[in-house]
Amino acid sequence: MRDAGINEGLIRDCEQIMQTEFSESYRQLKLHYEEQLDFIGSYQQRLEGVHVEDGTTTIHDESLQLMKNEFSSSGHGKFSEYSTTESSDDVEKQELEELSDEEEPCFFDTKESFSDLSVIGASPVMVTEHTDEICSIEDHTVGREIMIDVETNIKHFPKFPEVERRKKLPDPVEKEKGVSLWSMIRDNVGKDLTRVCLPVYFNEPLSSLQKCFEDLEYSHLLDKAYESGAMGNSLMRIMNVAAFAVSGYASSDGRLCKPFNPLLGETYEADYPEKGVRFFSEKVSHHPMLIACHCEGKGWKFWGDSNLKSKFWGQSIQLDPVGVLTLEFDDGEVFQWNKVTTTIYNLILGKVHCDHHGTMSIRGNRQYSCKLKFKDHSLLDRNPRQVHGSVEDGMGVKVATLLGKWDDHMYFIKGEDASKIKGGIASPDATLLWKKSDPPANPTRYNLTSFAITLNELTPRLHEKLPATDSRLRPDQRYLENGEYEKANEEKLRLEKRQRMSTKLQEDGWKPRWFRRDGEQGTYRYVGGYWECREHNQWEGCPNIFGDL
Repeated sequence: MRDAGINEGLIRDCEQIMQTEFSESYRQLKLHYEEQLDFIGSYQQRLEGVHVEDGTTTIHDESLQLMKNEFSSSGHGKFSEYSTTESSDDVEKQELEELSDEEEPCFFDTKESFSDLSVIGASPVMVTEHTDEICSIEDHTVGREIMIDVETNIKHFPKFPEVERRKKLPDPVEKEKGVSLWSMIRDNVGKDLTRVCLPVYFNEPLSSLQKCFEDLEYSHLLDKAYESGAMGNSLMRIMNVAAFAVSGYASSDGRLCKPFNPLLGETYEADYPEKGVRFFSEKVSHHPMLIACHCEGKGWKFWGDSNLKSKFWGQSIQLDPVGVLTLEFDDGEVFQWNKVTTTIYNLILGKVHCDHHGTMSIRGNRQYSCKLKFKDHSLLDRNPRQVHGSVEDGMGVKVATLLGKWDDHMYFIKGEDASKIKGGIASPDATLLWKKSDPPANPTRYNLTSFAITLNELTPRLHEKLPATDSRLRPDQRYLENGEYEKANEEKLRLEKRQRMSTKLQEDGWKPRWFRRDGEQGTYRYVGGYWECREHNQWEGCPNIFGDL
């Protein structure tokens, strides 16, 4: 049996061969790391000399360095540990697990190592003195091109704090009862429809004020747009702005219930430090119904007011938005656009669904502008919900093409003509700008997104800071969220009676608290003061609009 086995000499030879191979692999790996350190060091020197002209910011001196711990030797020949990422490859993980307590390596935060390196975009971008061009810098030292990888999953923004928010709505207290649309029509024949109170069955537990903030779910696209412009890449900036303008429609997919109509003077605040944004909105007019909003993010401000003009066509209802949305970056660049038309189909028969169609023009005050075409709905269309568009420079020359679907994604292709792209299928050269987030793990009847589930959350600590006008304190909406449907209907009826007094209040000279209009036909602008009052809990002049008359 021993003759048939493996002798010890052969085992020693195999061990020697493995150790030799591993040592050689380690030597090559160590050499590769040292070359990368030299490479990044030389690249930082080049960055120090780059200046961005014509209203964009200068790339400041930053100490870009990779931290390396001491090489620890053992019988298995370990290699150095680097802190460029939070996790290493599988081989490194295996080696770390074998380290003893005395040999435990030192790790460094990537925030310290990369210190505000502002390289943002959705495709490989090269830094040059001609900042609007995408090209490469030749590294004469090592004879290679320096490429800055700016994939969308790489984040170079300052770290935002982590905030724990809820992942699901409360479990309903009651079992919901269905409502027959035909019985409602029958019961209200001959009545004044303006005084008919629809049951909460047709509502979702959010107000129109909160829906405005839902359009900012993908506000990180505006952060990227700001960073791109700061690096002198104006083209990348407007493409991220365009992707943001489209992304606001993604949450409407499958949302069959209507939001609550706010009371006159009702407000909503959203302080989301994990996103780096603060949002505030107020209902500023009842007839016509107008909602004004203002949001501040990292290097940008966003504001606007909105109203809907509706047309009923029997089987469908068409909603035409009225109002201009404005986005202003800290460097003075401004973009404005209007929303496209929304149509809700099959109100009487068939499966209810909505679609967005029309042309969205994004107008900038500098070099670029953008036009996006939301394709019209068609029963025979095999690839619905398409969005096609292009970016033009000041001379009217197309410099990039945008394509995608408003409910899922957006891509861009530099210099490509959209007419050459069939069926909304991106070519291999297309680069992803935006992708819709995954659906929540705990779906709701209202088909809310993970982000929307957080909008009406009310914690005791937050409750202490809110004014009496905040949407989270609206009782019928809160009862609906908790699944107390009978109480929700009672409160909705009571508040809608109060709502009918709003026209008289406006006629008597009522004015919004936090917004003022730019001229008679201008946009409502935030006048400031809300967050200061919140800090000191000074809400004098904010009536309890949800209480009894």
